[in-house]
Amino acid sequence: MKQTPVHATRVETIATSVLTVPTKGEGFVDITREVARFLKETGGQNGCVGLFIRHTSASLTIQENADPDVLADLITSLRRFAPVDGGWRHTVEGPDDMPAHIKTMLTCTNLQIPVIGGSLALGTWQAVYLIEHRARPHSREVVMQFMGSWGRV
Repeated sequence: MKQTPVHATRVETIATSVLTVPTKGEGFVDITREVARFLKETGGQNGCVGLFIRHTSASLTIQENADPDVLADLITSLRRFAPVDGGWRHTVEGPDDMPAHIKTMLTCTNLQIPVIGGSLALGTWQAVYLIEHRARPHSREVVMQFMGSWGRV
């Protein structure tokens, strides 16, 4: 095993913004560029970016960005786990409403991404995605917050 040297930083700033993401219906929306742009605007150098989605029928994830088959297979698996025709009692907003809530419960409504040297510390094949669990298009809000040190290191 190998560990890089520990770098400590004092939280000098907390910056917040809300990202509005239009979706086209069920599927993944890559928001990595928008999160990186937010980080650049804050001038954040070391700390973390927190993301929180303000919805109960959409979610956030970090997933592979190289092979689109991964995202297609993930949608397929979520559909199998919470099918539209599952006999759900809660159908106020349509037959995909309760399955969307179940899928959100299984995934994440918030993420925390380390920031090192002014960059998101994502792996080579990782991207940040909003997952729309509803069939029709929506406008989703993601609260983005940077906490850490800013300016030149």
